Amino acid sequence: MITQLSPGELRDLLGMGEKILLIDVREDEEHEAFNIGGMLLPLGEIMQMADAIPRTGKVVLYCKRGIRSAIAIQRLQEKFDFTNLINLRGGLEEWKK
Repeated sequence: MITQLSPGELRDLLGMGEKILLIDVREDEEHEAFNIGGMLLPLGEIMQMADAIPRTGKVVLYCKRGIRSAIAIQRLQEKFDFTNLINLRGGLEEWKK
């Protein structure tokens, strides 16, 4: 099961000063065009970079629509037993609204 947050919920948590690591799973050019400050770990590279992702604390993954980030979370949970990953529901398209 994938835990999800809406953009509004994420904004509220960040506004309250909650410590959250943001990870952008899009490609370089997408990240450069617009991002919300997350660390870039593209979907195609994320499995090799799993050691860079903390196992504790809230870690929110995002992409354009929330699909690639959900795939990344599913893969990381299955292979590495992550339990702290959260998907940004609707991705950056919803964030911009």
